[in-house]
Amino acid sequence: MSIILSLETSCDESAAALVSNEKGRIELLANEIASQIEEHARWGGVVPEIASRRHLENLPFLIEQVFVKSKLNIKDIDAVAATVTPGLAGSLLVGSITARTIANLNQIPFLGVHHLEGHLSSIYLAENHPTPPFLVLLVSGGHTELIKVDADHKYQRLGRSHDDAAGEAFDKVARLLGLSYPGGPAIQKIAKFGDPKRFLFPKGRVSKPEGGFYPYDFSFSGLKTAVFRQIEKLKSDNQKLPSEDIAASFENVVAEVLVERSLRCVIDQGLNSLVLVGGVAANKRLRKMMLEKASQKSINITLAPMEFCTDNAAMIGAAALFRLSSKNNKSSIELGVSARWPLEKSDLLYDFPPPF
Repeated sequence: MSIILSLETSCDESAAALVSNEKGRIELLANEIASQIEEHARWGGVVPEIASRRHLENLPFLIEQVFVKSKLNIKDIDAVAATVTPGLAGSLLVGSITARTIANLNQIPFLGVHHLEGHLSSIYLAENHPTPPFLVLLVSGGHTELIKVDADHKYQRLGRSHDDAAGEAFDKVARLLGLSYPGGPAIQKIAKFGDPKRFLFPKGRVSKPEGGFYPYDFSFSGLKTAVFRQIEKLKSDNQKLPSEDIAASFENVVAEVLVERSLRCVIDQGLNSLVLVGGVAANKRLRKMMLEKASQKSINITLAPMEFCTDNAAMIGAAALFRLSSKNNKSSIELGVSARWPLEKSDLLYDFPPPF
């Protein structure tokens, strides 16, 4: 059995967790998160300098809390993990330096984890999780991707957004409607009272240079623009803004696009298992539509537990446990952080010398 202390500070959530792999399954021993949403909401989005400062303030207390709740101490852990890419560089540094310091002082391995690999691994925190190969729809604030996970836990990206991620589109449309940040929960809250069929917003597609369209790719910037134009038209006609109907119609078309292209991809790949992870995966309309449409096509759907959809350290620990039990089981203590790094190159985070 291995016990890992894991840290997540890639954006605006400070988090620490203790996880173990007793009896071949991942067990969550303690999990703590300090959210910064209210502070950043004043500015309508994440302010990097504020986020870094709060991580610095919060992390020591979160680490102390997970040890108190688990009744363990620092000598009981076998490794320390932290998110090192992608994310806000200043925020990543706080978690990375903390983890490397703990590892160095206690002479235990340090593992630098790719944030998206953490999201993919959040599904293993579910009670009845699938085994690879399967397709993952990862939808979060900064990422909308379709990723195939093979039996050796190798990753192949089959689809992506070419502009705004789904989460970013939610934030921007919420701002157009005068709603609070973050946009996903705000839109979901009023959309349940609206008519999802009142406005027919476009399902953005991405053209190929040689003609035709990328079948599994996404584009949400045109959708955002269509919502903006609809709002401006209503205002110019001096009509009362039907915010609930606009929110419901927007939310519905985002869910339809995500579901349709995900199911097409999983069928084309000859797979029968589809996994939904990431912050936007907590959206109730998306979850309901995905389950209904997949059932019609006899596709097995596994949804990440709601508490592990948004950024958390438990998912980073889950990813680190898989790495610890593989040949890529330790990162260099000199591994830095990177705002961007492709998931397909996540194995390089365990190379000596490190890639950054």
